Amino acid sequence: MITEQYKKQTYNLNKLQKRLRRNVGNAIADFNMIEDGDKVMVCLSGGKDSYTLLDILLNLRLNAPIHFDIVAVNLDQKQPGFPEHILPQYLASIGVDYKIVQENTYGIVKEKIPEGKTTCSLCSRLRRGILYRTATELGATKIALGHHRDDMLATLFLNMFYGGKLKSMPPKLISDDGKQIVIRPLAYCKEKDIEKYAIAKQFPIIPCNLCGSQPNLQRQVVKDMLNTWDRQYPGRLETMFSAMQDIVPSHLCDAELFDFKGIKKGVVIDGIEGDLAFDKEEFSAVSLNDENEDFELEGKIAFREVI
Repeated sequence: MITEQYKKQTYNLNKLQKRLRRNVGNAIADFNMIEDGDKVMVCLSGGKDSYTLLDILLNLRLNAPIHFDIVAVNLDQKQPGFPEHILPQYLASIGVDYKIVQENTYGIVKEKIPEGKTTCSLCSRLRRGILYRTATELGATKIALGHHRDDMLATLFLNMFYGGKLKSMPPKLISDDGKQIVIRPLAYCKEKDIEKYAIAKQFPIIPCNLCGSQPNLQRQVVKDMLNTWDRQYPGRLETMFSAMQDIVPSHLCDAELFDFKGIKKGVVIDGIEGDLAFDKEEFSAVSLNDENEDFELEGKIAFREVI
């Protein structure tokens, strides 16, 4: 017998999946992440983000206006106690092509990094090199990572606070050697939506004991700050992410990005905002209504038609 509670849970899951599908579809369309004939290598860590990424991409592929293949890749870093059987069992159960790459990066990190120091930088570099090599071996044309909107915001503040740069994670980038294209299809997705989805879908989550056990990581400090803002000031994260998509170089301080030296009296530059030096700026909050946002974003170009 189908209970009212089951109906409600099913309704909420379908609504959440639709929102994630729409956000992923819009990100793919906005940045031309996936093209006809692509082979997308989805990097699967065993965490909520990469499980959700794989699930949504597989779902979108069913009705996409283009053809693309998906192969899931997991890097087994030989962490002590890592449950090697979980990912192969899960991937086999959903019928997706996959490859498990075994490299003892854990041993290298532990050997090179002194006790008490953060391991993220070296671990990330090792993983990146292995995954680029694997993509070449598999003939993958795109490498999909599970970073989401909140990761991008956290990276923005990390670079501002600790690196002195206005820089974040791009939704799409090319490797230094020009041979690999990396995409982040979850760029428009909220972490709390991904958390709810992962719980509802009962993904077999594998925690990362290598980096997750490190106290006082700068990234965790920044994420805690953002989460506090989100609780105290609903809509602030949405506004900040909108700001990342609406940059005004003429009103920042980068002389390489904008020709401040070229500004001359009597010369008006097209497309440049006017003088606000003596004005009181007015700010209006972005819409927090997910339903309205969904309707506004729906069906703009070809790839969005499947969402």
